[in-house]
Formats: sequence, structure tokens, C-alpha cells
Amino acid sequence: MRLKLVPENTSIPFVAYRKAAFAFSLMIVLASIALVFTKGLNFGIDFKGGTMIEIETPEAADISAIRTQLNGLGLGDVQVQTFGAPNDVLIRIQSQGGEPGSDQQVVELVKQELGESVQYRRVEVVGPKVSGELVNSGVTAVVLAVALMLVYVWFRFEWQFSIGAVLALVHDVITTIGIFSLLQIEFSLPIIAAILTIVGYSMNDTVVVYDRVRENLRKYKRMDLGELIDKAINETLTRTTMTALTTLLALFALYIFGGEVIRGFTFAMIWGVIIGTYSSIFVAAPVLLILGVKRDWSETASSPEPGKKGA
Repeated sequence: MRLKLVPENTSIPFVAYRKAAFAFSLMIVLASIALVFTKGLNFGIDFKGGTMIEIETPEAADISAIRTQLNGLGLGDVQVQTFGAPNDVLIRIQSQGGEPGSDQQVVELVKQELGESVQYRRVEVVGPKVSGELVNSGVTAVVLAVALMLVYVWFRFEWQFSIGAVLALVHDVITTIGIFSLLQIEFSLPIIAAILTIVGYSMNDTVVVYDRVRENLRKYKRMDLGELIDKAINETLTRTTMTALTTLLALFALYIFGGEVIRGFTFAMIWGVIIGTYSSIFVAAPVLLILGVKRDWSETASSPEPGKKGA
């Protein structure tokens, strides 16, 4: 007997809830933008500059003791976490300002404090100029990805579909950034990678629904458009639910057992899967009802037979 999370032949009136869904989406998007401008993002060393030191201790590292030692140096924000094995430690220290050599002095202070008992595997210093370039590159990557998705959907379907898909993508990206601002989770380069992955996941979900909408437009030329969109969403609901739940199972396992290093990335992915599934159903699909779509996708629609009108 197969496990069925969603019954077959569901008839949930998703489109009937579109006004409430649009109001909710608008609220969380505006709240996310307000949070970014008022509370800001907790940028990691990748974006604000600083020093990253990876060390190996002889035995399992006492993270609390190392953190206490380094906090006593008065270097500002110091983050200490295990990195892989119990004796692998990653130390992040905020930038000490624009004075030449200041970050290198931080490295020497840390080495003096921790002594010769630890092995220094990697030392990286990210300056303000490099971090600024990384911010610009990250923003460019996200904007370019969304723009290319718009072109892809436009060519595959019609312009109404591309507008709906891009609205859903922008919705997902803004709310993901907003949740990071709200919770003040460190925002670093891996989070940019997570956002780009969310864009791809959300687009995949949206295209599955759009494919069924287009198929139904061919089959049911006189069906009410709202009813047709509901039918398409319900017909793909099992696939959408199973894909989201199996992905979430893997992501929650990574979030719980994967360690601190990838926790921000996996959190972004968990939020992205949830909000991406929501936007595919309640944002991308109902937008078609507002914009209207071509009702006949048959190959002969553009050249009807003599004496007959196009469907």
C-alpha cells in the first residue's frame, strides 16, 4: 500500500483565497524591507571584513574556554565554533579598522594567547575593499538569476507567466533576507548561495504548476480560468507536497546534525523550501487570473479553418 500524504482528486479552492494570500504576502514583504532598513543584516566577515583563523587542538576543543580567552583581548566581535572534527576550531574576529597591519596584529595576539599547543591550519584576512566587492557581486548574482528566469519563462510560456514567476521569486528572496534580519543570523557568502538555490527551487515548483495550467488551457477551452488554475494546482499538489517534505527531511537532518558551520545555509534552505512552495501556489498561479492568459495553446490556433472562428 502506497503512502499518500495528499488524497487523490483534491478540489481545494486555492484561487478563492488569493486576496488573503496577496495581503499576507504584501505584509511580509513590506515587513522584510522595513527590517532590513531599520534593523539591518548581521553581515559575516565575508561582507564586513575581518580575520578568520582555523586551528587544530591536541584534544577535543573547549570552545567556551577559547572564547573566554579571546574575548579578554578586547578585539570586538569574536566567534568561535567547531569546524568538522571536535578538535578543529574556526575563529572569526571582526575587522579592527582601516589602519595598515591592524588585522595582522590580531593574528599575532591570538597566537600569543593560545600558545604553541595548537596548530594553525589557515589564516585569512578579508579587507573592507574585498568585502565591499563581495557584497556587490552577491547582489549582482541574485538580480541576474531572477532576470534570466524571467526571460526563460517568457520564452517557454507567455509574458503573463513570466511576470507571475518573477513576482514569486522576488517575494521569496525578499522574505528570506527579511527573516535573516529579524533573527540576526549571520549573513555571509553561503547564504547568497542558498538564496540562488532557493530561486532555482521556487522556479522549478512554479514551472510544474504552469505546465499543468498550459495543458489544461488546451483541454478545457471554455472552463472558467479560476477553476482551471485550481484544477492545475490540485493535480500537481501531491508532487509539490512530496518534493517539499522529502527535501525538508534532508535539510532538518543537516540543520540538527550538520554543525554550526552550515547551520545558516540550511536554515535559509528550510525557509526557502517552505516559502517557495507557498509562493508557487498562492502567488505565481493566482497572478495569471489577474493578468489573463491565452485560452488556446493548440498549434492551429493562429490559423483557424475557413468558415470557423478561433477557439
